[in-house]
Amino acid sequence: MPQAPPARRDPALLVVVGLIALLVAVALIVVFTRGEPAQLDPDTPGGVVQRYSAAVLDGDETVAAGYLSAAALTGCDRTTAVDPSATDDIRITLVETTERDASADVQVLIVTTYGSGPFGSSEYESEEAFDLVKVDGDWLVNEAPWQLAVCPPSGDTL
Repeated sequence: MPQAPPARRDPALLVVVGLIALLVAVALIVVFTRGEPAQLDPDTPGGVVQRYSAAVLDGDETVAAGYLSAAALTGCDRTTAVDPSATDDIRITLVETTERDASADVQVLIVTTYGSGPFGSSEYESEEAFDLVKVDGDWLVNEAPWQLAVCPPSGDTL
């Protein structure tokens, strides 16, 4: 009995499968090569808020305190300062900056993610503002949102 010739593969199917594989590869490259957010100019209100917030989220109160004004340090209340473990699931996004000669307001969106339940994690978001003042040409945080308020460790002098 003669054998049937082997089935030919449809070239269109091979092209579609190849395109899908290429798209998956590109998507993986994009996901794994995304780095940290771009650093803003450290001499701008947004740059100061970015660095202050990064220090708070890293739990480095001493570095964060270096971005605080004398008034913020004097008015520092350790009982309301943020617990470093409470910043584990916080994302901060810059919304808008209003800069004046000697002061600035930096609006941010703070998204806090809480645990997971049977339907996944839950999030709470709020738009908050940092108040900054210009002291000797440098921008300093005069007031931070409660979620990111810190006091320098006891005994630190700035």
